[in-house]
Amino acid sequence: MFKKILLIPIAIVVAGAIIAGAIIYINQGKVSGSLSPQNAAEKAIDYINKNLVAEGVNVSLITVSEESGVYKIHIQVGEQEYDSYVSKDGKLLFIEAIKIEPSPGEESDSEEVTKSDKPDVKLFVMSYCPYGLQAQKMFLPVYDLLKGKAEMGVYFVNYIMHEKQEIDENLRQYCIQKEQESKYYDYLNCFVIDGDFEKCLSEANIDRTKLATCVSETDKEYNITAQYNDKSTWLNGMFPKFDVHTDLNEKYGIQGSPTIVINDQVVNVSPRSPEKFKEVICQAFNSLPEECSQVLSDDIASTGIGGGTGSSSGGTCD
Repeated sequence: MFKKILLIPIAIVVAGAIIAGAIIYINQGKVSGSLSPQNAAEKAIDYINKNLVAEGVNVSLITVSEESGVYKIHIQVGEQEYDSYVSKDGKLLFIEAIKIEPSPGEESDSEEVTKSDKPDVKLFVMSYCPYGLQAQKMFLPVYDLLKGKAEMGVYFVNYIMHEKQEIDENLRQYCIQKEQESKYYDYLNCFVIDGDFEKCLSEANIDRTKLATCVSETDKEYNITAQYNDKSTWLNGMFPKFDVHTDLNEKYGIQGSPTIVINDQVVNVSPRSPEKFKEVICQAFNSLPEECSQVLSDDIASTGIGGGTGSSSGGTCD
């Protein structure tokens, strides 16, 4: 994983990462019991910066969550992002994990997509998840091509990881799509590139009074702000809930952003390019529409807000 690890000997680290996930003992004093997710993550980051990367390379924490009895830390190493893991007592660092059993609802590359006359395509995201934004950029050109031929929509993971701004943006997008759907994709095309929701509301000519009413009513219906203000309701004590699509999250076993569901089946799209996404959806038609013969871009969109292309297409916020 870390291209510039300095732990001696480096061959052992590389082999360990391949064979056993590179388990490293963090010898930084005695620790009894479990640490909080943030404290364990900070301890791991401090250890990595001091011991495992070359001089001048900075490792920073993006998010931390609990997974399979350990803390999963999503980190940035220079310009790249990775997932690593640390034990709850902060003593063991797992540079990489080798998954030996799929999680419930997890996508499968080998599984064939269920076919239908008009495929139903759902993209589940968190509005500020870098990988969710990448998937939305992948989604938009395919929507433009296949709208009317397939049912396509953006849905939301039922918890947030990117502060109050994500609740606000989720609500905006949910309400625009619900009540002003014809303008939603103009708004989304603007937001994923520019990130200025005020500008994008204006450019898409969104009725702000109608939007404000919907946001207020939806907030109250699902107790979104109330749950945000009450940390006892947060998922795993870390993530505020966003319940507008909880029924669908539970139905499909949604565990992160982005997750793609086609005809009630979680599927993998890799690489995250418009052409690949189009190919996966076109496999789900009983009769192939002529639009499927059109070739879209093979470029992988950049992660996060902004234009351009990227190289990574396997990350998730979970």
